[in-house]
Amino acid sequence: MAQLVYFSSRSGNTAKFVARLGMEALRIPISLDEPLPMPDRPYVLISPSYSDGQGRGAVHPQVVRFLNDPARRALIRGVIAAGNRNFGQFYALAGRRIADKLNVPLLYKFELAGNDEDIARVTQGLHRFWRETCLTTA
Repeated sequence: MAQLVYFSSRSGNTAKFVARLGMEALRIPISLDEPLPMPDRPYVLISPSYSDGQGRGAVHPQVVRFLNDPARRALIRGVIAAGNRNFGQFYALAGRRIADKLNVPLLYKFELAGNDEDIARVTQGLHRFWRETCLTTA
C-alpha cells in the first residue's frame, strides 16, 4: 500500500487521527527549519483547514511549501481533509482547494481529531482506493 503524508498543527488533532489509523505516514513539520519529507511512492495527503472568515488561508503555508515541489506534487493521489464544522461553508476547505488545484479526489472529510466511525471509514476507504488505483494504473 502507498503511504500517507500529513500536516498537523500544535493542537495535534490531525496527528492523533493519523496515529489511530496505524498506517505508515510522513509528517510535514510545523517548523520552517525542519526539512520537508520526500515521499518515495504515491501518497494520500491529510491536511487540516485554516481560514479567515472569507476562506482565505485555508491551506497551511507548510502544506503549500510541500506541494510546491514538483516531485512531491507528482506523487499525490488524493486528499483527506480535517476541519471544524463551526466554520460552515469553509469546513474542510483546504481539502477541496488542494483536490481542485491538483486534480485529485477529495476522499474524505472529518472533524477535528475524528471519531471511531471516521477511522473505520478512512481505513476501509484507503484500502479500497489503493487496490482500485493499482488496478487502474497497472
